[in-house]
Amino acid sequence: MSSLSGGASDGPIAAIKSFTKKNSFLLGMAVAVLMAKAFPSLGVNGGVMRPELFIGKFGVTMIFLLSGVSLELSELKSAVANVKLNFLVQSGSFLAWPFLVGVPITTAIKNFLPNLFPKALLEGILILTCLPTTVNMCVLLAGAADGNVAAALCNAVMGNMMGIFVTPALLMYFFGTAIELPFLNMVLKLCNKVLLPVAVGQVLRATPAKEFFVKNKKTFKSLQEYILIGLVWNAFCNAFTKGLGIAFSHGVALLALLSSLHLASFKLLMKFFSSKALNFSREDAIAATFCTSHKTLAFGLPLLNTIFEGNPNLAAYCAPVMFIHPLQLLMGSVLASKLKDEGEGKKA
Repeated sequence: MSSLSGGASDGPIAAIKSFTKKNSFLLGMAVAVLMAKAFPSLGVNGGVMRPELFIGKFGVTMIFLLSGVSLELSELKSAVANVKLNFLVQSGSFLAWPFLVGVPITTAIKNFLPNLFPKALLEGILILTCLPTTVNMCVLLAGAADGNVAAALCNAVMGNMMGIFVTPALLMYFFGTAIELPFLNMVLKLCNKVLLPVAVGQVLRATPAKEFFVKNKKTFKSLQEYILIGLVWNAFCNAFTKGLGIAFSHGVALLALLSSLHLASFKLLMKFFSSKALNFSREDAIAATFCTSHKTLAFGLPLLNTIFEGNPNLAAYCAPVMFIHPLQLLMGSVLASKLKDEGEGKKA
């Protein structure tokens, strides 16, 4: 009798343990957001725990260092040489987003829902569509979804390099703003943040460090997931502490719009890149989808502050960028987990 009752009681516990283990990444995300809401001052930039240093700087450097160690040089060469994939991703970021999404949506809202957003916030949404993709987020999420990390890394770097020139050109086209930017400093910052750690990782592949990495691959994979959870926590702490500089009603409407846009674009892009006509592998399609559907905060905010310095509408211009950052992290993490499960199901 005791063994039967024990077995019965072990059932729910075993199920809970199994669920927790399988969904530890998503549960970690949920805890990060709840902790950020409960204690936002702990994870805000410049706070006691200095997350912008330990997570934003050292954590991100670790991500690209590990990417460099894990990637074969042949994989990187193959990613760079995949002209069709790279062309479609960059065209999506700098042509499809502003001209097929930004302009039609802001025009439709202006004409049919004129009271939904003030003019400056509508312009901020259009500005958001002109930005390049994220860097560390694309690489992390592509890896978490078992996508092609080399392709994600290649397009993230390429997109941000191009964005230094293309984004100001797009903003000049839409707003007629004359722009002077420290191009060299921006290129050097990108090289220091991304290319240098990847290069160091590639060098480490020729040392015993490679064997150590291979032997502890699961541990390092978990480390990257913890860094991503830390980035989510930091982003939401900043959002909850600083706010977005816009009215609450506009914030709710913006949340609904950006959430819908991000989810719809992700689904459509995944379907597009997975189409038989393009003949991309599932791994390539995942990387391309994350890169094309995301917009950068790290590049966007400094750029907007430089271009629109002194402009009374600066807060409204920056609000969509600040809003999309934690949203992409949270939704991207859920989508990455789902894609990973789907991939494992197909292999099984």
